[in-house]
Amino acid sequence: MFSKSINLNWGERSFNIINYTVIALMVAVTLYPFINVLAISFNDSIDTVRGGIYLWPREFTLKNYNTIFSYTSLLTGFKISVLRTLIGTLIGLMSASMLAYTLSRTDFRSRKFISVFLALTMYFSGGLVPIYILMRDLHLIGTFAIYVLPGLVSAFNVFVIRSYIDGLPYALQESAKLDGANDFQIYYKVILPLCKPVLATIALFLAVGQWNAWFDTYLYNGNKPSLTTLQYELQKILDSTQQGSAMNNANDLAKQMAQVSPESIKMAITIVVTVPILVVYPFLQRYFVGGMTLGAVKS
Repeated sequence: MFSKSINLNWGERSFNIINYTVIALMVAVTLYPFINVLAISFNDSIDTVRGGIYLWPREFTLKNYNTIFSYTSLLTGFKISVLRTLIGTLIGLMSASMLAYTLSRTDFRSRKFISVFLALTMYFSGGLVPIYILMRDLHLIGTFAIYVLPGLVSAFNVFVIRSYIDGLPYALQESAKLDGANDFQIYYKVILPLCKPVLATIALFLAVGQWNAWFDTYLYNGNKPSLTTLQYELQKILDSTQQGSAMNNANDLAKQMAQVSPESIKMAITIVVTVPILVVYPFLQRYFVGGMTLGAVKS
């Protein structure tokens, strides 16, 4: 390795220097915003108003996090968020992959019609009021199912998985048929094992979407404390710091929020909602890269 580096000519050395410099700058630009948010979240809220905090807190404190976690409904919201993320990701992944496999079959007669129908849902929507009326008529308001069923099938996810399946050799399915496998056995034993990269990619998309969702809680389960989500509770805390009052427990929470600045609470909330996804992402990273590159190309 050392001999190769010694034998590099001037052009190769210049390229390596430029390459490493660009990569270092990209890493710095990517990491700095997160480090800055982390530093502000651990800094004293009064001192934060002065500004000038960059890579580390000027006056270290845990008061911002203590204020957030002292909110009694936060634990319930965390449990519901974790539950909806796990269930929503699993069911959404199964439904999208099954539909994608069906649409990838050339012998499926309604393939084009369903594909066009799904594509239209990506560009047209009934609007907020019709969707709310639909959820009400389906008796989903005030239930946990409202977090899972409306997003059961995503057209984008279906098309990404189908594109990946189309790139697989069709001879594998024919061989499985000759061995006596039915359609479900082909899907479960042949297609799914080969689709790990794209499935991991879609799973990450679904998990992040479910974890960050809070508006559906506000619309459908805002008056159900037992079905509240972490994001919704953190949103209420953030509103309390900005408006000086809260939706629930107004007096107690308003007094706590008055002692901290909105900027510090905002940064602490950002860290709280980001860390769980950062913990999961490294386990899916290699599949994520493979799924995005291979799933978008049809051979």
